[in-house]
Amino acid sequence: MSEHRPSASHSLGERFEAAFMPTYGLPPVALARGEGVRVWDADGYEYLDLIGGIAVSSLGHAHPALVEAVSRQVATLAHTSNLFLHEPEVLLAERLIGLLGAPAKVFLTNSGAEANEAALKLAVKYGKAGDRPYLVAAENAFHGRTMGALSLTGKPAIREPFGPFPVEVRFVPYGDADALKNAVTDRCAAVFLEPTQGEAGVVPPPDGYLRAARDICDATGALLVADEIQSAIGRTGRWFAHQHDGVLPDVLTLAKGLGGGMPIGACLGLGPAGTVFAKGDHGSTFGGNPVSAAAALAVLDTIEGEDLLEHVRITGARLAADIAALDHPLLAGVRGRGLWLAVVLTADRAGQVQDAARRAGFLVNAVQPGVIRLAPPLVITTELLATFVAALPFILDEASHD
Repeated sequence: MSEHRPSASHSLGERFEAAFMPTYGLPPVALARGEGVRVWDADGYEYLDLIGGIAVSSLGHAHPALVEAVSRQVATLAHTSNLFLHEPEVLLAERLIGLLGAPAKVFLTNSGAEANEAALKLAVKYGKAGDRPYLVAAENAFHGRTMGALSLTGKPAIREPFGPFPVEVRFVPYGDADALKNAVTDRCAAVFLEPTQGEAGVVPPPDGYLRAARDICDATGALLVADEIQSAIGRTGRWFAHQHDGVLPDVLTLAKGLGGGMPIGACLGLGPAGTVFAKGDHGSTFGGNPVSAAAALAVLDTIEGEDLLEHVRITGARLAADIAALDHPLLAGVRGRGLWLAVVLTADRAGQVQDAARRAGFLVNAVQPGVIRLAPPLVITTELLATFVAALPFILDEASHD
């Protein structure tokens, strides 16, 4: 009788649990490789990637432009620290300012949490200079898990075990302009907002909310900080989600899709906010790494060269319409913009939907108990998305009975 051998994924999972802190639990899939918008696990099973590393893999997997840029840069100059400058970081900063369309100064980081840490530190310095001791953020917001970023994150379940926090933050309901106006006075240093709340379940604001936030900050002198860690770099069909509303923030934070899979983030201070920091106020050994900067430039070049912004607008609208047209008792609707959508359920079965989708060959994300998040690579085609829409009723059927 042959000896039973565990699968490669199972074996890797056992090693993972033995070696890592239990912060993630055991992920359900052990990925081994990817190509385009498909990935394969350690046992050779294929999946259509509809989450893109949480809106990170803008160009999908192993995109030739990204492979070439990273390979060329790592063979030329892989690291400099912040003691020296290099051209890729300068080119990237210039490019981001150009896409923003407004004068700005850039600080490059390694992640979204670090970008928000930089923005928080900038806001605190601004507040100290003007006797502005507190900040305002939104309930259910997610800005990161480091202590500073967690100060701004309006999710009690992940905040409360780690308080007290280093700054005073007052939370208001997201989308409620009156509550925001009441909370923001001339003693408020900054307002931190996501143009759409990502981890809360891809929750867009009411029409006019970001304009109202801009007006409130202008009237009180508070900085408006737009956390676009997840929503920027073409995810909604514009370079930055705030551009849909015709407003400019004072501070903008970026990460995720900017590097296409390489770790990078950015904090941009617009106008006077760009000069709040002075020499020595902030720093990062790996921030602006040449390889990550080269990757980001390749992402921006490809999005522009392949007209992916228009592609995202058309493809995302088609996907949303096709999902909305489905009739299923577990499906309440769809919300979002571009290739950043939420499939809203009528019951808290998102975990079961995620599992059923995986068994059917689709990777999606149960971002909330009753919400599935879709954030596929920007290069995905309508034909491939149609395969998911066709399978969705059967996935929902299976999830209803799990």
